[in-house]
Amino acid sequence: MLVPALPHGEPSPADGALPAGALARLGERPFGVYVHVPFCAARCSYCDFNTYVSGDLAHDAAAYLEAARAEIRLARRVLGDSAPAVDTVFFGGGTPTLLPAQRLAALLDAVRAAFGLAPGAEVTVEANPETVERDMLRALRAAGFTRLSLGMQSAREHVLAALDRAHTPGRAVAAAAQAREAGFEHVSLDLIYGTPAETDGDWEASLRAALGAGVDHLSAYGLTVEPGTRLYARVRAGAPTPDDDVLARRYRIADALLADAGLRWYEVANWAAAPGARCAHNLGYWRSADWWGVGPGAHSHVGGVRWWNVLHPRAYAARLRAGRSPAAGREVLGAAERRTERIMLELRLADGLRLDGLGAATRAAARTEAAAGRLDPGALHAGRAALTLDGRLLGDAVARALVG
Repeated sequence: MLVPALPHGEPSPADGALPAGALARLGERPFGVYVHVPFCAARCSYCDFNTYVSGDLAHDAAAYLEAARAEIRLARRVLGDSAPAVDTVFFGGGTPTLLPAQRLAALLDAVRAAFGLAPGAEVTVEANPETVERDMLRALRAAGFTRLSLGMQSAREHVLAALDRAHTPGRAVAAAAQAREAGFEHVSLDLIYGTPAETDGDWEASLRAALGAGVDHLSAYGLTVEPGTRLYARVRAGAPTPDDDVLARRYRIADALLADAGLRWYEVANWAAAPGARCAHNLGYWRSADWWGVGPGAHSHVGGVRWWNVLHPRAYAARLRAGRSPAAGREVLGAAERRTERIMLELRLADGLRLDGLGAATRAAARTEAAAGRLDPGALHAGRAALTLDGRLLGDAVARALVG
């Protein structure tokens, strides 16, 4: 089984306590809660997330739910009276919808009881299309979930088979329609491009199928080959790897088709029909907001302190049963780390990176990138570094240039 590596860092206190300086900054930025549900029915060939195929899901889920509720209570104790109401909650995985709607609702209730939800809070749940149906979606909507993110990946059967996806080509579109009928305000579909044997025509068909579902948000990710995955083993055995030129062409195809349909990019891999359809929780990540990550392997950030939980569900549950924090380690970000993260993350956004406070060398690098066609000259004149379409295709290189 693939076990993701944890970052290097310093030990985290057994009680999860945070420095006073970090707590003093609570409320300056949006506050979110991420809930990692680590269970999957099967592991997809490309996946390197911290997920587990449970032999006894009912038993393992019960232990997980008890531990997750305990971590939510721990978060409230650690953050204390300074804790703001939660602006966003995001249930990710894994496959959260392997759990019954009532159990997901119970976890949301635990967040609500500990912190309260801000007016208009966004509450997202990820789902594989084959794990949801009308009654479950209605139950989730009634419990307070406002946004559904469905892992569609492709509309072509042979591409889904190459990715080891279980659903049929039309199931994601049908699930999106059912979510709308259930009253979900926002529905998103995730797509992957660059799978071996996928053609440009396959990719266009997937995009058109997704647009035909009437969703207001779409994410598109180029396939990456991660060590330890089945896809990695296939590539080592001679299977073709995703080609950079092909990936770039598919991205351009996506951007043009989605723009024609009224979905505009707001982050390198994300398009939305209107500002209100953007994923507010993920925007919090890209803008260095605060969030507490609940669950095995979940990451958190509060006031310049970042920490991460132990990976395995049993180790996670054991720590919380013993009254200890599940954090495996943490780091306190200094000025240099904050600057680097700000450049790497904000640059991904269509709004661009604010250049104020980043120094003359960064502004000079931005002018060089604009002259090369990778940054928008007009935005640069207004004090922001905003990627052009060509720049989006080379975003990491642009960010490295600005970091210096």
